[in-house]
Amino acid sequence: MKDESFTPTTSVSVVAPARLHLGFLDLNGGLGRRFGSIGLAISSPRTTLTIRIGRQGEIVGPESARVGGHLEAMQQWLGLGGPHRVRIEEAIPSHVGLGSGTQLALAVAAGVRALHGLPLDSAGDAVRLRRGARSGVGVGLFDSGGLVVDGGHGSGHGTAPIICRIPFPEHWRVLIVRDPTRQGLHGSNEAEAFTKLPPFPAQSADFLCRLVLMKGLPALAECDLPSFGAAVRDMQLLLGDHFAPMQGGRRFTSPEVGACLDALGRAGAHGVGQSSWGPTGFAFTSSAAEADRLAGLARQSHGKGLDIRVCTGLNRGADITARVIADASHSTAGR
Repeated sequence: MKDESFTPTTSVSVVAPARLHLGFLDLNGGLGRRFGSIGLAISSPRTTLTIRIGRQGEIVGPESARVGGHLEAMQQWLGLGGPHRVRIEEAIPSHVGLGSGTQLALAVAAGVRALHGLPLDSAGDAVRLRRGARSGVGVGLFDSGGLVVDGGHGSGHGTAPIICRIPFPEHWRVLIVRDPTRQGLHGSNEAEAFTKLPPFPAQSADFLCRLVLMKGLPALAECDLPSFGAAVRDMQLLLGDHFAPMQGGRRFTSPEVGACLDALGRAGAHGVGQSSWGPTGFAFTSSAAEADRLAGLARQSHGKGLDIRVCTGLNRGADITARVIADASHSTAGR
Protein backbone atom coordinates (compact mmCIF):
# COMPACT_ATOMS: atom_id res chain seq x y z
CA MET A 1 0.00 0.00 0.00
CA LYS A 2 2.98 2.33 0.38
CA ASP A 3 3.89 4.78 -2.38
CA GLU A 4 7.42 3.71 -3.42
CA SER A 5 8.18 7.25 -4.67
CA PHE A 6 7.53 8.69 -1.22
CA THR A 7 10.45 10.47 0.46
CA PRO A 8 10.91 9.20 4.03
CA THR A 9 10.38 11.48 7.00
CA THR A 10 12.28 11.63 10.23
CA SER A 11 9.13 12.14 12.25
CA VAL A 12 5.51 13.22 12.23
CA SER A 13 3.92 15.29 14.99
CA VAL A 14 0.14 15.34 15.51
CA VAL A 15 -1.76 17.79 17.70
CA ALA A 16 -5.43 16.83 18.14
CA PRO A 17 -7.99 19.10 19.84
CA ALA A 18 -10.37 18.16 22.62
CA ARG A 19 -14.05 18.43 21.82
CA LEU A 20 -17.27 19.29 23.59
CA HIS A 21 -20.27 17.06 22.94
CA LEU A 22 -23.18 19.49 23.24
CA GLY A 23 -25.91 16.89 22.92
CA PHE A 24 -27.71 14.22 20.92
CA LEU A 25 -30.44 15.05 18.43
CA ASP A 26 -32.51 11.87 18.24
CA LEU A 27 -32.28 9.09 20.81
CA ASN A 28 -35.63 7.79 19.60
CA GLY A 29 -34.53 6.52 16.19
CA GLY A 30 -38.06 6.26 14.82
CA LEU A 31 -37.07 7.60 11.39
CA GLY A 32 -34.38 4.96 10.87
CA ARG A 33 -31.38 6.90 12.17
CA ARG A 34 -30.36 7.19 15.82
CA PHE A 35 -28.25 9.56 17.88
CA GLY A 36 -27.06 12.43 15.69
CA SER A 37 -25.08 14.95 17.67
CA ILE A 38 -23.55 18.41 17.81
CA GLY A 39 -19.97 19.08 18.90
CA LEU A 40 -17.32 21.78 19.10
CA ALA A 41 -13.52 21.61 18.85
CA ILE A 42 -11.75 23.57 21.60
CA SER A 43 -8.21 24.81 22.00
CA SER A 44 -7.45 23.16 25.34
CA PRO A 45 -6.71 20.51 26.45
CA ARG A 46 -5.19 18.62 23.54
CA THR A 47 -3.33 15.46 22.60
CA THR A 48 0.17 15.84 21.16
CA LEU A 49 2.37 13.01 19.97
CA THR A 50 5.35 12.39 17.70
CA ILE A 51 5.98 9.18 15.80
CA ARG A 52 9.05 8.01 13.89
CA ILE A 53 10.62 4.83 12.58
CA GLY A 54 13.31 3.56 14.95
CA ARG A 55 15.78 0.76 15.36
CA GLN A 56 13.79 -0.41 18.37
CA GLY A 57 10.13 0.06 19.20
CA GLU A 58 9.37 2.42 22.06
CA ILE A 59 6.27 4.21 23.34
CA VAL A 60 6.64 6.74 26.13
CA GLY A 61 4.28 9.19 27.78
CA PRO A 62 0.69 9.18 29.00
CA GLU A 63 -1.75 6.67 27.47
CA SER A 64 1.17 4.60 26.14
CA ALA A 65 -0.73 1.31 26.41
CA ARG A 66 -3.64 2.59 24.35
CA VAL A 67 -1.27 4.12 21.81
CA GLY A 68 0.52 0.80 21.52
CA GLY A 69 -2.72 -0.99 20.72
CA HIS A 70 -3.68 1.56 18.07
CA LEU A 71 -0.22 1.46 16.53
CA GLU A 72 -0.27 -2.33 16.27
CA ALA A 73 -3.74 -2.29 14.71
CA MET A 74 -2.73 0.30 12.11
CA GLN A 75 0.47 -1.54 11.21
CA GLN A 76 -1.48 -4.73 10.67
CA TRP A 77 -4.16 -3.01 8.60
CA LEU A 78 -1.66 -1.14 6.42
CA GLY A 79 0.83 -4.00 6.15
CA LEU A 80 3.65 -2.00 7.74
CA GLY A 81 6.53 -3.78 9.43
CA GLY A 82 9.42 -2.50 11.49
CA PRO A 83 9.63 -0.81 14.88
CA HIS A 84 8.20 2.61 15.57
CA ARG A 85 8.96 5.09 18.33
CA VAL A 86 6.16 7.21 19.75
CA ARG A 87 6.42 9.99 22.29
CA ILE A 88 3.18 11.32 23.77
CA GLU A 89 3.88 14.83 25.02
CA GLU A 90 0.39 15.45 26.37
CA ALA A 91 -2.96 13.70 26.32
CA ILE A 92 -6.54 14.85 26.83
CA PRO A 93 -7.73 13.46 30.19
CA SER A 94 -9.58 10.21 29.62
CA HIS A 95 -13.25 9.54 30.35
CA VAL A 96 -14.12 13.13 31.26
CA GLY A 97 -16.31 14.04 28.26
CA LEU A 98 -13.65 15.65 26.07
CA GLY A 99 -13.32 12.98 23.37
CA SER A 100 -9.93 11.70 24.47
CA GLY A 101 -10.28 8.18 23.07
CA THR A 102 -11.25 9.17 19.54
CA GLN A 103 -8.66 11.95 19.31
CA LEU A 104 -5.90 9.66 20.57
CA ALA A 105 -6.80 6.88 18.14
CA LEU A 106 -7.04 9.21 15.16
CA ALA A 107 -3.80 10.97 16.09
CA VAL A 108 -1.95 7.63 16.01
CA ALA A 109 -3.61 6.62 12.74
CA ALA A 110 -2.87 9.96 11.07
CA GLY A 111 0.72 9.92 12.31
CA VAL A 112 1.36 6.43 10.95
CA ARG A 113 -0.16 7.31 7.59
CA ALA A 114 1.75 10.57 7.22
CA LEU A 115 5.01 8.90 8.28
CA HIS A 116 4.65 6.34 5.49
CA GLY A 117 3.24 8.66 2.83
CA LEU A 118 -0.26 7.23 2.88
CA PRO A 119 -3.50 9.20 2.45
CA LEU A 120 -5.47 10.07 5.56
CA ASP A 121 -8.70 8.18 6.24
CA SER A 122 -10.10 9.41 9.54
CA ALA A 123 -13.60 7.97 9.07
CA GLY A 124 -12.29 4.56 8.03
CA ASP A 125 -9.65 4.45 10.75
CA ALA A 126 -12.24 5.38 13.37
CA VAL A 127 -14.17 2.24 12.47
CA ARG A 128 -11.01 0.11 12.40
CA LEU A 129 -9.99 1.38 15.83
CA ARG A 130 -13.55 1.04 17.20
CA ARG A 131 -14.29 4.71 17.69
CA GLY A 132 -17.44 6.71 16.91
CA ALA A 133 -19.93 4.01 17.83
CA ARG A 134 -22.55 6.65 18.66
CA SER A 135 -21.33 10.15 17.86
CA GLY A 136 -19.52 11.13 14.70
CA VAL A 137 -18.49 14.59 15.84
CA GLY A 138 -15.08 13.48 17.14
CA VAL A 139 -14.09 12.32 13.66
CA GLY A 140 -15.49 15.43 12.00
CA LEU A 141 -13.73 17.74 14.43
CA PHE A 142 -10.41 15.94 14.03
CA ASP A 143 -10.67 16.66 10.31
CA SER A 144 -12.04 20.20 10.27
CA GLY A 145 -12.59 21.77 13.68
CA GLY A 146 -15.36 24.32 14.19
CA LEU A 147 -18.84 23.27 15.27
CA VAL A 148 -20.21 20.22 13.48
CA VAL A 149 -23.41 18.22 13.38
CA ASP A 150 -23.50 14.54 12.48
CA GLY A 151 -26.54 12.81 10.98
CA GLY A 152 -26.65 9.79 13.25
CA HIS A 153 -26.32 6.10 12.53
CA GLY A 154 -28.53 4.32 10.05
CA SER A 155 -28.29 0.75 8.86
CA GLY A 156 -24.64 1.02 7.79
CA HIS A 157 -21.56 0.30 9.87
CA GLY A 158 -19.50 3.42 9.19
CA THR A 159 -19.18 6.54 11.28
CA ALA A 160 -22.09 8.95 11.37
CA PRO A 161 -21.77 11.43 8.47
CA ILE A 162 -21.00 15.09 9.12
CA ILE A 163 -23.88 17.07 7.65
CA CYS A 164 -23.05 20.59 8.83
CA ARG A 165 -20.01 22.63 9.85
CA ILE A 166 -20.06 26.26 11.01
CA PRO A 167 -17.00 28.25 12.16
CA PHE A 168 -17.10 29.23 15.81
CA PRO A 169 -16.78 33.02 16.36
CA GLU A 170 -13.16 33.89 17.02
CA HIS A 171 -13.94 36.44 19.76
CA TRP A 172 -16.21 34.14 21.77
CA ARG A 173 -14.70 32.15 24.60
CA VAL A 174 -15.48 28.82 26.21
CA LEU A 175 -15.30 28.23 29.96
CA ILE A 176 -14.39 24.66 30.88
CA VAL A 177 -15.08 23.34 34.39
CA ARG A 178 -13.79 19.87 35.25
CA ASP A 179 -13.83 17.82 38.44
CA PRO A 180 -10.51 15.89 38.45
CA THR A 181 -11.82 13.44 41.06
CA ARG A 182 -14.54 11.98 38.83
CA GLN A 183 -14.96 10.21 35.51
CA GLY A 184 -17.99 9.83 33.29
CA LEU A 185 -19.46 6.52 32.22
CA HIS A 186 -17.42 4.71 29.57
CA GLY A 187 -16.84 1.32 28.01
CA SER A 188 -19.21 -1.47 29.03
CA ASN A 189 -20.78 0.69 31.75
CA GLU A 190 -21.76 3.28 29.15
CA ALA A 191 -23.19 0.64 26.83
CA GLU A 192 -25.20 -0.83 29.72
CA ALA A 193 -26.49 2.61 30.69
CA PHE A 194 -28.01 3.13 27.25
CA THR A 195 -29.90 -0.15 27.58
CA LYS A 196 -31.32 0.89 30.97
CA LEU A 197 -32.52 4.35 29.98
CA PRO A 198 -36.25 4.74 29.30
CA PRO A 199 -37.42 5.11 25.69
CA PHE A 200 -36.80 8.60 24.37
CA PRO A 201 -40.08 10.25 23.27
CA ALA A 202 -40.40 11.06 19.59
CA GLN A 203 -41.81 14.48 20.52
CA SER A 204 -38.60 15.26 22.44
CA ALA A 205 -36.46 14.25 19.47
CA ASP A 206 -38.62 16.45 17.24
CA PHE A 207 -38.07 19.39 19.57
CA LEU A 208 -34.30 18.88 19.74
CA CYS A 209 -33.93 18.73 15.96
CA ARG A 210 -36.03 21.88 15.54
CA LEU A 211 -34.11 23.59 18.33
CA VAL A 212 -30.78 22.92 16.65
CA LEU A 213 -31.84 23.57 13.05
CA MET A 214 -34.07 26.60 13.60
CA LYS A 215 -32.39 28.28 16.57
CA GLY A 216 -28.92 27.09 17.54
CA LEU A 217 -27.27 26.87 14.14
CA PRO A 218 -28.74 30.10 12.68
CA ALA A 219 -27.76 31.93 15.88
CA LEU A 220 -24.20 30.67 15.57
CA ALA A 221 -24.06 31.71 11.90
CA GLU A 222 -25.22 35.21 12.92
CA CYS A 223 -22.92 35.38 15.98
CA ASP A 224 -25.97 35.74 18.24
CA LEU A 225 -24.61 34.37 21.52
CA PRO A 226 -27.76 34.78 23.68
CA SER A 227 -29.87 32.78 21.19
CA PHE A 228 -27.15 30.19 20.63
CA GLY A 229 -26.67 29.82 24.37
CA ALA A 230 -30.42 29.51 24.97
CA ALA A 231 -30.62 26.70 22.39
CA VAL A 232 -27.73 24.82 24.01
CA ARG A 233 -29.22 25.37 27.47
CA ASP A 234 -32.65 24.02 26.46
CA MET A 235 -31.03 21.04 24.77
CA GLN A 236 -28.97 20.32 27.87
CA LEU A 237 -31.98 20.58 30.19
CA LEU A 238 -33.96 18.02 28.23
CA LEU A 239 -31.08 15.60 27.77
CA GLY A 240 -29.83 16.11 31.32
CA ASP A 241 -33.18 14.99 32.69
CA HIS A 242 -33.14 11.94 30.41
CA PHE A 243 -29.64 10.84 31.48
CA ALA A 244 -30.06 11.77 35.16
CA PRO A 245 -31.01 8.23 36.30
CA MET A 246 -27.55 7.06 35.19
CA GLN A 247 -25.85 10.03 36.89
CA GLY A 248 -27.05 9.62 40.44
CA GLY A 249 -30.34 11.36 39.72
CA ARG A 250 -28.54 14.56 38.66
CA ARG A 251 -28.18 16.47 35.42
CA PHE A 252 -24.46 16.79 36.14
CA THR A 253 -22.17 13.89 37.01
CA SER A 254 -20.30 16.12 39.46
CA PRO A 255 -22.44 18.14 41.91
CA GLU A 256 -19.51 20.53 42.34
CA VAL A 257 -19.34 21.20 38.60
CA GLY A 258 -23.12 21.65 38.53
CA ALA A 259 -23.00 24.21 41.33
CA CYS A 260 -20.19 26.11 39.63
CA LEU A 261 -22.03 26.22 36.32
CA ASP A 262 -25.21 27.37 38.02
CA ALA A 263 -23.26 30.27 39.50
CA LEU A 264 -21.71 31.06 36.10
CA GLY A 265 -25.15 31.14 34.53
CA ARG A 266 -26.45 33.58 37.15
CA ALA A 267 -23.37 35.76 36.58
CA GLY A 268 -23.97 36.08 32.84
CA ALA A 269 -22.51 33.00 31.10
CA HIS A 270 -24.51 31.46 28.25
CA GLY A 271 -25.37 27.89 27.29
CA VAL A 272 -24.17 26.07 30.40
CA GLY A 273 -24.13 22.30 30.14
CA GLN A 274 -22.22 19.04 30.47
CA SER A 275 -20.15 17.47 27.72
CA SER A 276 -21.17 13.86 27.11
CA TRP A 277 -21.26 11.92 30.43
CA GLY A 278 -19.10 14.57 32.08
CA PRO A 279 -17.85 15.38 34.55
CA THR A 280 -16.64 18.28 32.37
CA GLY A 281 -19.04 21.20 32.12
CA PHE A 282 -18.95 24.23 29.84
CA ALA A 283 -20.34 27.72 29.29
CA PHE A 284 -19.90 30.39 26.62
CA THR A 285 -19.02 34.09 26.82
CA SER A 286 -18.90 36.92 24.30
CA SER A 287 -15.28 37.97 24.86
CA ALA A 288 -11.96 37.13 26.47
CA ALA A 289 -12.44 39.84 29.10
CA GLU A 290 -15.86 38.50 30.08
CA ALA A 291 -14.50 34.95 30.24
CA ASP A 292 -11.67 36.05 32.52
CA ARG A 293 -14.13 37.88 34.77
CA LEU A 294 -16.42 34.87 35.08
CA ALA A 295 -13.55 32.43 35.54
CA GLY A 296 -12.23 34.62 38.39
CA LEU A 297 -15.61 34.62 40.09
CA ALA A 298 -15.93 30.86 39.68
CA ARG A 299 -12.50 30.21 41.14
CA GLN A 300 -13.25 32.39 44.15
CA SER A 301 -16.64 30.91 44.95
CA HIS A 302 -16.56 27.34 43.62
CA GLY A 303 -13.00 26.72 42.45
CA LYS A 304 -11.72 24.50 45.25
CA GLY A 305 -10.71 21.22 43.65
CA LEU A 306 -12.01 22.14 40.20
CA ASP A 307 -10.07 22.71 36.99
CA ILE A 308 -11.51 25.96 35.59
CA ARG A 309 -10.01 27.24 32.35
CA VAL A 310 -10.77 29.58 29.48
CA CYS A 311 -10.28 28.39 25.91
CA THR A 312 -11.39 29.21 22.39
CA GLY A 313 -13.35 27.33 19.82
CA LEU A 314 -10.92 25.86 17.31
CA ASN A 315 -11.75 26.34 13.64
CA ARG A 316 -9.21 23.90 12.29
CA GLY A 317 -8.71 20.20 12.63
CA ALA A 318 -5.70 18.33 13.92
CA ASP A 319 -2.27 19.71 13.03
CA ILE A 320 -0.21 17.02 11.27
CA THR A 321 3.39 18.09 10.67
CA ALA A 322 5.93 15.90 8.88
CA ARG A 323 9.64 16.65 8.85
CA VAL A 324 10.83 15.62 5.41
CA ILE A 325 14.47 14.87 4.55
CA ALA A 326 15.79 15.35 1.06
CA ASP A 327 18.15 12.39 1.21
CA ALA A 328 17.01 9.23 2.97
CA SER A 329 20.65 8.27 3.64
CA HIS A 330 20.83 11.21 6.06
CA SER A 331 17.90 10.03 8.14
CA THR A 332 18.21 10.41 11.90
CA ALA A 333 15.32 8.06 12.59
CA GLY A 334 16.01 5.82 15.52
CA ARG A 335 18.85 7.92 16.94
